[in-house]
Amino acid sequence: MFLLHEYDIFWAFLMISSVIPILAFIISGVLAPISEGPEKLSSYESGIEPIGDAWIQFRIRYYMFALVFVVFDVETVFLYPWAVSFDVLGVSVFIEALIFVLIPVVGSVYAWRKGALEWS
Repeated sequence: MFLLHEYDIFWAFLMISSVIPILAFIISGVLAPISEGPEKLSSYESGIEPIGDAWIQFRIRYYMFALVFVVFDVETVFLYPWAVSFDVLGVSVFIEALIFVLIPVVGSVYAWRKGALEWS
């Protein structure tokens, strides 16, 4: 039998966690000073008058390096709990972790051979 009152804490937490950000946006919108003008609309460059257009194109290489970094960073985050409980887990989990590490390594070797990670 499905008892709805067992989920009261969940629903209360969901309501509170939904209301707090909404209230934060409303309060900041009400209390924030409203000032329009050319200074507000200009781009910020450490107090120096901006020269030229603020929209410049970045090379795709920067995004490739960032993407590789994010992939390995997320992989490290996922491997940490596995490494902490390594002595409790069995051999099958070790093999799964090796496969989990091997997939991004193969991908980075492929990207390296294709020249996607060349800086120049």
